[in-house]
Amino acid sequence: MLTFIASVFVFGILILFHEFGHFIVAKMVGIKVYEFSLGFGPKLFAIPKGETSYSLRLFPLGGFVRMAGMDPEEEVDEKDLERGFNKKTVGQRIAVIFAGPFMNFLLAALLFAVVFSLQGEPVASNGTRIGDINAGYPAQIAGLAAGDKIVAVDGKPVDKWTDLVALINERPEKNISVVVLRDNSELQFTLTTLKSEDGRGLIGIYPSEEYVKVGFLQSVSLGIEWTARFTAAIMDFVSKMIFGQMPADLGGPVRVVSEIGKAAQIGFVILLKLAAILSINLGLFNLFPIPALDGSRILFLIWEKIRRRPVDPIKENFIHLVGFGLLLLLMVIITYNDILHISG
Repeated sequence: MLTFIASVFVFGILILFHEFGHFIVAKMVGIKVYEFSLGFGPKLFAIPKGETSYSLRLFPLGGFVRMAGMDPEEEVDEKDLERGFNKKTVGQRIAVIFAGPFMNFLLAALLFAVVFSLQGEPVASNGTRIGDINAGYPAQIAGLAAGDKIVAVDGKPVDKWTDLVALINERPEKNISVVVLRDNSELQFTLTTLKSEDGRGLIGIYPSEEYVKVGFLQSVSLGIEWTARFTAAIMDFVSKMIFGQMPADLGGPVRVVSEIGKAAQIGFVILLKLAAILSINLGLFNLFPIPALDGSRILFLIWEKIRRRPVDPIKENFIHLVGFGLLLLLMVIITYNDILHISG
């Protein structure tokens, strides 16, 4: 039940902010909006207000803003012709399309700001207590755990993280002994370090963090900074995946729901962090030049500006329809892999 509630909350705010971006900019440039919908499929209920109907539909994995002039085959009242999407300038239409992904980045910054205001800014402790461990790395394989305090490496006592890192870095692909303090008992582990690209020894551990309280303005500044850092990290990962430098590891709704459930069990702050990262992923994904996504629509508008005449809307819609079908097929494959991954 907790996973369901947390998933509805996370997907709800991600979709709401994305579609609200399209909606509010469309209103600002004078486009008539027929419907603002959260979800796809059969309509559960609708609330008409003014010229727009606000609806909730059965399947919550998405949403849409239906505007006049978006569909070339849709009949538009003569009085609404000049308020159609297709009647606005290229710049105005790009702004409407780009506003959706932009709102996802804004949401991520807001969520991170809330996290920092509640939890404080994480500051790495200079002690030798392990905060986190990379799965599949030597430390995890050998049996070290988060919370262990490393007191010696190869018989050399350590009490600072910088000294610990230096000892491990200078031993690439070497067998080392590590003594840790766990529950007031000393345990010794033997492990073989990895060698990084720049020749350093690694075992896959991170220091424990302490948190320093910050003010409102600093929380907002940190929210923006962390959004930019995660955006750059995700783009770096995607580029390496495209060029074969890293294995493809795509997760769909099933895995996302599973991770949301795990985060919700840990705590609300962790759930907000995950929601922020998912919002960045959604914003970036929608900017990819893939048919049916916002990035592809922006690309068509830029091409229209270059050639000084619009692309045939029927042909463009057909391309987006084919792209949407391929995305659905990809989603089915990813969902199947997610089920296999979660089931072990």
